[in-house]
Amino acid sequence: MALCDVHWKSGVLMKQVGMYVILPETGQPPFETYYLLHGLSDDYTTWIRRTRIEWYVRNLPLMVVMPEGLRGFYTDNNAGPAYGRYMGEELIGFVERNFPARRQREARHIGGLSMGGYGAVRLALQFPHLFGSANSHGGAFMRGPIGGTKDQPDRFSSFPGEMEQVFGDKPVGSDHDILALAQRARTAGALPRLYLDCGTEDYLLSANRELHAALDMLDVSHTYKEFPGAHDWDYWDRHVPEAIAFHLAESAAGRSVGM
Repeated sequence: MALCDVHWKSGVLMKQVGMYVILPETGQPPFETYYLLHGLSDDYTTWIRRTRIEWYVRNLPLMVVMPEGLRGFYTDNNAGPAYGRYMGEELIGFVERNFPARRQREARHIGGLSMGGYGAVRLALQFPHLFGSANSHGGAFMRGPIGGTKDQPDRFSSFPGEMEQVFGDKPVGSDHDILALAQRARTAGALPRLYLDCGTEDYLLSANRELHAALDMLDVSHTYKEFPGAHDWDYWDRHVPEAIAFHLAESAAGRSVGM
């Protein structure tokens, strides 16, 4: 396989951004694509540096894109850049113009950890015509979009007021709100397949359980699992193969490797 370190100018963010792309050696292009998002304190290089993601996809006809997300939660910030539009419109267009990616909804998958877990689910629900499936590992669902305790935003961010700049004072019902977006996607008949997991020692466990319960109450189909582990790379590296298997279970790529 090939690992490409790509740098390009985002017109939405008005700055240079980077991403890693893993190109498969198995199968024939165009390929299905897995957009894999990093957490708040990381950057686009961290999945490569801290996990065995290259090894896990070595025999799969799957292209993996690991983009730069900065600290924007992959949503259009209330007082800041439009990270949601950058991801949901600009980035996908750039990837599909420059790499051998399939352009069908069912061939696009998205996942991430912590901030990236929230971002993956949020993007898939805001742009349900783009993504066939989404997953989250220990997602940062601690904010007003689904409730959560008031001390969690301060624990999650080191910068006073940062979460308010991202989400604003009233995120419930907005495009930051996972539940509101899920209801819209379901009404549109385009709900992507959702997979959520969280470690039983993860400090965001209560927020993930709360989201799971809320999705159940709204009758939004999803898979939710808990495993031993904390909010750390040992957990995320151990469980990203399960997420990949989930994405490919109903796909042409999955059928080609016997999933």
